[in-house]
Amino acid sequence: MVMTVEATSAGAILFRDTRDRREYLLLKSRPGDWEFPKGGVEGDEELQQTAIREVQEEAGIEDFRLIDGFRDDYDYVFEANGTRIHKTVHLFVAKSFEASAELSNEHSDLQWRDYEQAINTITQDGPRDILRDAHDFIDQQLEEA
Repeated sequence: MVMTVEATSAGAILFRDTRDRREYLLLKSRPGDWEFPKGGVEGDEELQQTAIREVQEEAGIEDFRLIDGFRDDYDYVFEANGTRIHKTVHLFVAKSFEASAELSNEHSDLQWRDYEQAINTITQDGPRDILRDAHDFIDQQLEEA
């Protein structure tokens, strides 16, 4: 009987506006998946606090802000050391005011990609579906601004 452990992560779909085009930050994990900055909740952090800390740690970006009104999640199961882990990842949307990101040792590569490129680059269905929703959400925010 394999025990299942619940794990919670949070992160952000981080975008920047450059030359009239919006680009999203993707990080390449060690196993080779392209994903958004995200990580495990520490102590009694709120999900937003985790997302902010992970953007700072994994992308080296300090000047950004979470945009109110968007939060979505996906989940997946994997095994580590004989334990089955059911992980739920909560994603927020954040706008970066810095043009460049800095690779941390947790990832092997990073890319800023426009929407179509990002959709084609992300390896998992969960975050890809959330990016579609986030992209529409940002469009709506800009129309209302």
